[in-house]
Amino acid sequence: MTNIEKLMDALPDERTCAVITDETNRRYFTGFKSSDGIVVCFKDKAYFIIDFRYYEKAAQRVKGMEVILQKEKEEQLAELFVMHCAEVVMTESDTMTVTELRKFTEEFGEDLYIDSSSALSDIINGFRLIKSEDEIRKILDAQSIAEETYLYVLSNIRRGMTEREVALMTDNKMKLLGAEDISFETIVLFGKNTSLPHGVPGNDILESGFVLMDFGAVIDGYHSDMTRTFYAGAPSDEEKRAYDIVLQAQQAALEAARPEMHAAELDAVARNIIDSTEFKGSFGHSLGHGVGMEIHEMPRVSAKSDYILKEGMVITIEPGIYLPGKFGIRTENMGVITADSFMNFTKSGREFTVL
Repeated sequence: MTNIEKLMDALPDERTCAVITDETNRRYFTGFKSSDGIVVCFKDKAYFIIDFRYYEKAAQRVKGMEVILQKEKEEQLAELFVMHCAEVVMTESDTMTVTELRKFTEEFGEDLYIDSSSALSDIINGFRLIKSEDEIRKILDAQSIAEETYLYVLSNIRRGMTEREVALMTDNKMKLLGAEDISFETIVLFGKNTSLPHGVPGNDILESGFVLMDFGAVIDGYHSDMTRTFYAGAPSDEEKRAYDIVLQAQQAALEAARPEMHAAELDAVARNIIDSTEFKGSFGHSLGHGVGMEIHEMPRVSAKSDYILKEGMVITIEPGIYLPGKFGIRTENMGVITADSFMNFTKSGREFTVL
């Protein structure tokens, strides 16, 4: 069953339709990347209204729905609502702005009930939580590019380079290898800057100390995400021990992850290991998050998460230790919850690498 067929099947009745305007959700249902457009889904048929910039290509590529050239959008929507005898229009509460909802309600609210509850977003999020084999293949392809890039960086990074130069090297290599885009703004940090979990690469020069890289590639709309930390120079005993503890915490979580496990329980597996050492309290962020068409998706894998892990969920496992003004360490792997355990997508070695 295609994504749009799943949505058609999920609508409560023939008089209810769904209007999809969010860019990511639009691509999820159409398989087509565009900066504008509207998907209108009824129980028996779906439509994709798209302007002239994309129409020709969309008409060739989009399957399972009728592609309509956008002229007068509001009039075209009204015609579809009348044609299908719609009484209720569901909108995306998670992504539709207050202004957009007000305009939509002013245009159609007299004749239709505008359902701005979380119902439609809940349905879509439920679909996107569980990845299909095709989605997993795309994520694996993106991860493969990221890992080849990491090996390239390890072979080409040199003392005297800046954080920004290494970040640009990383981004450029991923795109040369075929990435549609980078998953997010690549993080490359040196020395004491590594204590900033999401620091921004600057002009600091690589001399000695930890190097933290957090990056990913996009293939056909699907993201990868990985973090590796390595060392330039001669590490201290404290630095080596901290790295080893992060590795222990991650390995324990990789081995513990399984379906029907509470996400908060998985977070605790890694967190308890770190907190049982002299580095207690230094792991300040959640253990992980979902990955798919967005770099941060549900489920959250945190101490406060109420999600239960299910087969088909793609998540990261990324514990860390951060000592302000000294150093930070994070190791991040990504994989999918399987029928009985966790399949790790990330093949890059995690041994303590010293340049």
